[in-house]
Amino acid sequence: MGISGISAGGYYPGQAAPNQNAPGQAAPAQEEQKALADALKEQEDDQKTLVDMMQEAREKAEAAAKKRDEMLKKTKSSRRYGDAAIMAYSKLAKARSLGEVDAASGYARRQISQLRAAKRSDSDNAQRIQAAINQLQKAVNRAGRKKREISQEKLSAKRQARLEREKREREAKRLRHQLRSRQAMRMIRESGYLREAAVDNRMQDQLQASRDEMRQQMQELTDKTQTAVDAAVQQYAAASAQPAPAPEISVEA
Repeated sequence: MGISGISAGGYYPGQAAPNQNAPGQAAPAQEEQKALADALKEQEDDQKTLVDMMQEAREKAEAAAKKRDEMLKKTKSSRRYGDAAIMAYSKLAKARSLGEVDAASGYARRQISQLRAAKRSDSDNAQRIQAAINQLQKAVNRAGRKKREISQEKLSAKRQARLEREKREREAKRLRHQLRSRQAMRMIRESGYLREAAVDNRMQDQLQASRDEMRQQMQELTDKTQTAVDAAVQQYAAASAQPAPAPEISVEA
């Protein structure tokens, strides 16, 4: 004990002695603070990742909705592909000469080329377009048959005229009756072609409407699933966004 109650250490009795190990104790505290900062930074990175995921999911949903709207708009505004076949058969039924038959056949061929190009660009209606192409191809084949029949009828008409000049009335009358019968049968057959094309057109429209409806239902189901996923991601993000309790830092020796 020194003078006046001051100890040899230079401090009064009852006074706490200076902590000579303070620099050594500060190091663990700094490490804990750094660990806390790293944890907060990692949590922030995770939140950014979740935000990116939510944004990507939202963009996908918007793109799907836009595609569905475009599909519906295309379905409403697209031309009726089956009308080309009906028009071709109408031209073929009205044809009375080889030139008119060639014109009807040429129209059908042009429509086939246009529909093949449309099929490449309009994949949603590919089956509908192919059905129209098939009908037009039948019209081309039937136009070839009508050309042969008209040629035969012209020969029969010339023979009939020759028989009339030769006063062979009975044979001329019989040939004239056969010629009119063949022409009447051809007109009935061509009328059936036109009805066949109209019925097929209505049936193909119904099938295409069913396919469009099924495609729309699948798209709506996909959108609902995506919405549920987005909601789950948002809930998880909201839960992760809550700050974690800060670890306690101990500065005790």
